[in-house]
Amino acid sequence: MSLSWISQDLPQPFDAERVANAFERWNALGDRPAFESLASKIGDIASDPQSKAVLAALFGNSPYLTNLCLRDPDIVCEVFESGLDHAFATALDPVRQSADARDLDQATTMSTVRKAKRRAALVIAMADICKAWPLDKVTSAISETAETTLDFTMAHCLCAMARQRKYDLPNPQNPLEGSGIFAIGMGKLGAGELNYSSDIDLIFLYDQDIVTYLDEDRLQQDLVRMVRDITRVMEERTGDGYVFRTDLRLRPDPASTPPILSMIAAETYYETVGQNWERAAMIKARIVGGDQAAGNEFLEILRPFVWRKHLDFLAIQDIHSIKRQINAHKGGSKINIPGHNIKLGRGGIREIEFFAQTQQLIWGGREVALRGKATCDTLRALTKFGQVSEEVRDEMLAAYEFLRTVEHRLQMINDQQTQTLPDTDDGLRALATFLGYATLDAFKDHLLLHLRNVENNYAELFEDDTPLTGDSTTGNLVFTGTEDDPDTLANLREMGFENAENVSVTVRGWHHGRYRATRSRRAREILTELMPTLLGALSKTTNPDMAFRAFDEFLKGLPAGVQLFSLFTAHPELLELLAQIAGTAPRMAKYIGRNASVLDFVLMSGFHEELPDADSMLAELDARLSREDMVEDWLDVARRWANDQKFQIDVQTIQNRQTPHEAGRALADVADVAIRALFPRIADDFAAKHGTFADGGLAVFALGKHGGQELSPGSDLDMVFIYDVPEEAEESDGEKPLSPGHYFIRLSQRYINALSAPTAEGVLFETDLRLRPSGSKGPLATHFKSFEAYQNNEAWTWEHMALTRLRPVYGPQSLCDKVIATTMAVLRKERDPDQLVRAVYDMRNRMEAGKGDNHPWAIKMRRGGLVDLEFIAQYLQLRHAHDHADILSPTTRDVFKRLGTAGILENDEAEFLANAGSFWLALQAMLRLTTEGPFDPARASTDLQQMLARAGKCDDFASLQDKIEITATRIKTIYDRIIADPAEKISPPETTQ
Repeated sequence: MSLSWISQDLPQPFDAERVANAFERWNALGDRPAFESLASKIGDIASDPQSKAVLAALFGNSPYLTNLCLRDPDIVCEVFESGLDHAFATALDPVRQSADARDLDQATTMSTVRKAKRRAALVIAMADICKAWPLDKVTSAISETAETTLDFTMAHCLCAMARQRKYDLPNPQNPLEGSGIFAIGMGKLGAGELNYSSDIDLIFLYDQDIVTYLDEDRLQQDLVRMVRDITRVMEERTGDGYVFRTDLRLRPDPASTPPILSMIAAETYYETVGQNWERAAMIKARIVGGDQAAGNEFLEILRPFVWRKHLDFLAIQDIHSIKRQINAHKGGSKINIPGHNIKLGRGGIREIEFFAQTQQLIWGGREVALRGKATCDTLRALTKFGQVSEEVRDEMLAAYEFLRTVEHRLQMINDQQTQTLPDTDDGLRALATFLGYATLDAFKDHLLLHLRNVENNYAELFEDDTPLTGDSTTGNLVFTGTEDDPDTLANLREMGFENAENVSVTVRGWHHGRYRATRSRRAREILTELMPTLLGALSKTTNPDMAFRAFDEFLKGLPAGVQLFSLFTAHPELLELLAQIAGTAPRMAKYIGRNASVLDFVLMSGFHEELPDADSMLAELDARLSREDMVEDWLDVARRWANDQKFQIDVQTIQNRQTPHEAGRALADVADVAIRALFPRIADDFAAKHGTFADGGLAVFALGKHGGQELSPGSDLDMVFIYDVPEEAEESDGEKPLSPGHYFIRLSQRYINALSAPTAEGVLFETDLRLRPSGSKGPLATHFKSFEAYQNNEAWTWEHMALTRLRPVYGPQSLCDKVIATTMAVLRKERDPDQLVRAVYDMRNRMEAGKGDNHPWAIKMRRGGLVDLEFIAQYLQLRHAHDHADILSPTTRDVFKRLGTAGILENDEAEFLANAGSFWLALQAMLRLTTEGPFDPARASTDLQQMLARAGKCDDFASLQDKIEITATRIKTIYDRIIADPAEKISPPETTQ
């Protein structure tokens, strides 16, 4: 056999010692019984100058190929005796007939395919190193090896499933034919361009109309198990090595679908949420295993998805936006050769492939000649079509062949799936030697030439595209396909994202249409455009990873995306605001996700200015409500208006534009205005059917934080409804008259529903009526005389404490005046000091036993927190109002100031307690805006810590934590002095009043 196929410029051995050792082992092979018949051939190969030079090139540069030669010397002998083509065919002969796998057990199958693969790999490597085969034949042979072993493995696993009487094989003599189960080869396998140590990208599908299964309910489950068996046979490492690593992530939405899908499921996915990068991936799709007829039928069904009949403007826009995410530089930029990724890095193989595929995707629908799978063939076709010049074509073809050869040598060294160049000079010299270069500098010069040519030609494709974010983008932000782009990960880390891989995976999930907001193609296209701006905004927060997670939660809650994403495109400042909220107030971000329309309100003039007063807000809401006629419309209008106001207040609070004390009053104003605007309309609507009472009416009073105008975000409205009618009134004067009690109870229920019933616009305010006379067992609305009698004769001490915060909100002025007069009289009653202090003390202890929480950040319930503070204020009002009526106020801060003025508290202590109340309310408001569940300082972002420190008027978070402990300790000390110590000296009464 002639050895003329051996190149005259074979690579020189890099490691002479390894060569000597390997030849010593090679020569000893003839003494082993297994190779006794080959002894003379083994000796001849080692002594012939040409064949010896080939082995020296393998032994001196590749430990992996050395081991293959020493393990299978018979295939080496076959190469030198019968030639490369015959040896390659011989290597695959044992697996060429898939039907031969029908009766094999799994262990034998695994051994058979592994042996075939390693022998074929050795032949291919020798052909490549000796330059006997051109690149396309090398990559085609690797691809054929993958297909043949996969087909054999699928036949074995399918027959194994059939033997368990689970599957009815249509053709037992040829198991795969007509089976309805097939594997689509994607990427380089589909194109017949596999690299030496490549994994194989596969999509497994089955034709639901062909597969006949004995137990339909277990079909999917057993097919999944079969696919897992196939992948295990292919990729599990044993003493015989492995066949090919498999990657199933190119299937539709891999994070949420099984390893094998029905054709109809896959078809539905591609028709509804298939992306343009998936169209590009499908260009190379080819049936590489299983039922060829069923598989090709599926690819034909998919052809309109891949190849659009007409130029698709939105698809072109999407492709351009993907291109613009990539930081392409034309010349001059530095490429650092050590550690450079020749596949994914600048000027690499991926850029050549993308250069071809994007143009195929745009023009292939019209020009059938552009639908080829092989990269080099596509480049030639693009030149014929007039899209690529001959010069560019030749440069890209030369670079592709060179870089693929470098890739093969890299992988041959130790059979590693790597495209990254060594990061040391010694490693680079070894690679350069294996490639046939005499010096490292010669290799570097050649490499840089090709990388620079690709980089420049690739950048030409971008020259008409303006960057998405101007100069702010410093690197790639590419989220197409299923692999993480290394440059993108590096750029994300540079931007401040610690878990760059999570960001990359999550963004790809958005592009898969996993959320409702990203299911439409247009939404995904706009989101692609927005990505650099969005990530740039999130990166400016102090904890970009937390901000990103919060934005993901926001996106998950959106019902739709196109309108909002378009708004972000037109107004990037909204993204900046949303990023700030996501980074500091994820609870608010979730709210925006459910109520995205509030972002429109941000764009209105005055959003960042001083909040309007209650009268101005009432005039605005009245004007809006007057344009509607239906109750349902009133409720929606009021909710939209109030949600806008609350959002404005919340944003201004986290941006430190107003104090939480001012925000609490503003939130109370919003609640008051909503009540004053809505309730008259609800009452008129109710009266249309049931009439009214002459000289009668219903009044609404606020209690608790609403009464004190100290509302926090998310606070309920504590309310009480009181009505009054003339004594002689028996029923209302309407078409359907009601007695006074029934009338006002039903009207009160209408009022409550107006506030708390959920509509399409959400809830206006949650309400709490447990502070009404007789509590939850009492009627919703109370007659004035009953209220008066109850407060004077039956109410418990804690109910009088709550009464200190009663404030009129809406109703007839005369009735409001009467209720306030009664309340003042009750609060100013002279009380037994001992019974009072003991009752207050016992009530606080019962709260401690039932709801106590001494976590340092339990602002309300911890000892020395808000409850202790409010108990001091309410106790002192009940204790001293008889002599000092002017100390009475619904607002706790004002109470302490008045107690100081009256001399009941020392001025410095009164000032401390007033400020402590504002301090606690400020922290509570900020925590409610920014956190869900108990606050954990260790997990709080720096931004949030700074916001809390600002709210607490401290220089930093450590100072804030000190202030919390100091404040709580002093409040508890005052509470003990004023309430606990005196109360403990008094025996508890049998009944606390």
